[in-house]
Amino acid sequence: MGVPTLRRRAERRGLRLWPVGRVLALTFAAAVLVAAAVFYTGWDLLGARGLKPEHRIDSKTLFDLVKLSFGVVAGAGALVALVVAYRRQRVDEDGALREATRLHTERFTTAVGQLGNDSAAVRLGGVHALAGLADDAPTRDLRQTCIDVLCAYLRLPYTAEADLPAADAEARRTYLALREVRHTVIRLIRDHLSLPPEHPRSWQGHNFDFTEVTFDGGDFYGAVFSGGVVKFHRATFAGGTVDFNGATFSGGRVHFSEATFSGGTVHFNGATFSGGTVDFNEATFSGSTVHFNEATFSGSTVDFIQATFADGTVDFNGATFSGGTVLFSEATFSGGTVHFNGATFSGGNVSFGEATFSGGNVSFDTAQFSGGNVSFFEAAFADGTIHFNGATFSGSTVFFNEATFSGGNVSFDTAQFSGGTVSFFEAAFSGSTIHFNGATFSGGTVHFDTAQFSGGTVSFVEATFSGGTILFSEATFSGSTVHFDTAQFSGGMVHFSEATFSGGTVHFSEATFSGSTVHFSEATFDGGAVFFGEAAFAGGTVFFSEAAFAGGTVSFDTAQFSGSGVSFIQAAFSGGNVSFGEAAFAGGTILFSEAAFAGGTVSFDTAQFSGSGVSFIQAAFADGTIHFNEATFSGSTVDFTQATGPAPPGLVPPGGAPQPTGLRLPSVWST
Repeated sequence: MGVPTLRRRAERRGLRLWPVGRVLALTFAAAVLVAAAVFYTGWDLLGARGLKPEHRIDSKTLFDLVKLSFGVVAGAGALVALVVAYRRQRVDEDGALREATRLHTERFTTAVGQLGNDSAAVRLGGVHALAGLADDAPTRDLRQTCIDVLCAYLRLPYTAEADLPAADAEARRTYLALREVRHTVIRLIRDHLSLPPEHPRSWQGHNFDFTEVTFDGGDFYGAVFSGGVVKFHRATFAGGTVDFNGATFSGGRVHFSEATFSGGTVHFNGATFSGGTVDFNEATFSGSTVHFNEATFSGSTVDFIQATFADGTVDFNGATFSGGTVLFSEATFSGGTVHFNGATFSGGNVSFGEATFSGGNVSFDTAQFSGGNVSFFEAAFADGTIHFNGATFSGSTVFFNEATFSGGNVSFDTAQFSGGTVSFFEAAFSGSTIHFNGATFSGGTVHFDTAQFSGGTVSFVEATFSGGTILFSEATFSGSTVHFDTAQFSGGMVHFSEATFSGGTVHFSEATFSGSTVHFSEATFDGGAVFFGEAAFAGGTVFFSEAAFAGGTVSFDTAQFSGSGVSFIQAAFSGGNVSFGEAAFAGGTILFSEAAFAGGTVSFDTAQFSGSGVSFIQAAFADGTIHFNEATFSGSTVDFTQATGPAPPGLVPPGGAPQPTGLRLPSVWST
């Protein structure tokens, strides 16, 4: 912005005064109105009813009238003097402002000339001169002009160190001198943004335009962005260290939209985002290291919408999200590393909705989810790794609803689920590996309702279910491998109600059921394999009531039934294979009451019935095959009372041998 523009602004600021006659007339009118109002108020307060008429006045009254006349004239004169003095003061102030503006313009012209000098030392002097001019500027607009020139200097074409000609010592000296001038500009801006807003030299609330600036270093440590608009739009962070540590974003708008972080390090460690908007929309992180470690997000809107994380590292380790909104919606994670390790989510909203994870590593290890919402709604996990290892879910709502897991690895190993809600509602698992190994579910709700497991692996190996609710209701298992091996079900509820097992494999091998309620009620088994081999049913309840076994394999081979209640009431066995081979029924209650065996194979071969209560009351054996070959009945009560259909092979003692104690058969089978 040049000198002619400043002069035009000064002309527009010229003093505008009304004609003196009009001002005096208005002043007298106002004085008369005020006097009348005072007189009327006093009249009303005194309760006067009228004036006493005087046909003749004495000398005292005449003298009072003369004094009153002189008072009115003196008051009018004082009023005129006051108006004239005020106008003179305005004229003097305007003259002083004009003189200050003229001097400012002259100094401004000199400082701008220094900025254009070939000597780096002269340019440094120009930078400091402009900063001093901004401090002494008689108006806010003139201060903004000085700031605009400093920012414009940073926007001038600039060759970064990586682009310098090789072995050109002169070019490097020129570069180093220019870099020193640029870093001085940034430091002076930082110093003025660090001053409290009431300080006369504070630049808080002004606008700063760093559009398309190339940063190879710079220090904004402790700067306060509390108003105005700050633009880093399309800026390039190509090397060195840019420091926003301890900065405060409490108002206004700060734009990093379409910025490129291709090298060097950018620090936001300990920064506070408590208001306003910080925009990283469509930014590209392709090589830099960007730190938000221990930053606090308590009120701002921080926007990474459609940002691309292709390389480098972005860290939010130990950050606190207690309010405001942080958006990674539609962002692409195709490489590099993004860390939220040890972060605390206690309020606000964090969204990865429709984000794409096609590579790289995203980690929430040991993060604390105690409040607020974290959303991965419709996110696509096609490759790379995302970790929640050791994370604690005690109050937040975390959504993976309708997310797609077609590749890569998602891990919740040793995570703690004690409250809040984690939802994979209608998610599709077609190729990824999802781990909950060693996780603890002691409260809260985890939803896999209507999820689609058509490929990949989901593992809950060694997980502990001691409370809360885990829902797989209406989920479809058509191709994935799902592991609950050695899991501990000691409390809470796990629902597979109305789930469909048509392919893939679900493992509960060596799992322990000691207190939970696990529902497979109305589930459909028409393909794939479900294994409960060596599982221990020592407590709690497992329901297969009204389940449909039409295909596939369900194996309870070598399972231990010592205390649980397991219900197959009204289950329908029309196909596939269900095996209890070598299972041990030493306690608890196993109910097949009113079950229908119309097809497929159900095998209790070599099973041990030594203490449980097993009921087939009113079961229907119409077709198919159910075997009890070499089964041993030594203490259990196994009741087939009112069962219909042919007797299962291996159940009725041959050749009139005595019936084992506890085995109750329909009379028609005994004969």
